[in-house]
Amino acid sequence: MHLAMVFLSVAPANTVTKQHGQAIEDWVFPEFEQNWKLFAPNPLQQNIAVQVRAELRTKEGGLFTTGWYDLSARDGADIDGNLAPSHTQQNELRRGWDFFVATHGADNRPIGMRGSLSEQYVRRIVVMRLNREDTIHREGVVRRVQVRSSTTNVQPPAWSQEKISDKPVYRVLPWWTVSADEAAGGVR
Repeated sequence: MHLAMVFLSVAPANTVTKQHGQAIEDWVFPEFEQNWKLFAPNPLQQNIAVQVRAELRTKEGGLFTTGWYDLSARDGADIDGNLAPSHTQQNELRRGWDFFVATHGADNRPIGMRGSLSEQYVRRIVVMRLNREDTIHREGVVRRVQVRSSTTNVQPPAWSQEKISDKPVYRVLPWWTVSADEAAGGVR
């Protein structure tokens, strides 16, 4: 069934996709989206790091806010030296963030119908990543998460006369509430 749904999502419009397009899209997006670009027409000129922090309910009943966890750096560390890194290790967070940015304005409000879906997807990724952290479990239970990106320009080659800023630019999202199921490691 999965193979058929993915096939239908990339196939030209036909009777089945016209009648069941929403069901097909719900099955495929965002986890199984296909991207058929073989060559990057616009190579990345920025490094984007996705970071998260959490507000925890401590065992004593108080609230505690963690520092920022650099999820992109952790992905990079997992890939370094790995001769065959998984698609998830390489792309899940980056593609999730790209999906969020494409469906939200600069004010972090959704644009279009897929905005809510992209928020859920990014929240699910960051909460699952936080659940892997032993320190989180020792400190308490995740109540809310806040995500930000840190964007820095890729510096031009030494022989270039071009001057660009090397200062990071942050995009900070509002706090998102985490359900009890998500905080316990469940995915809805």
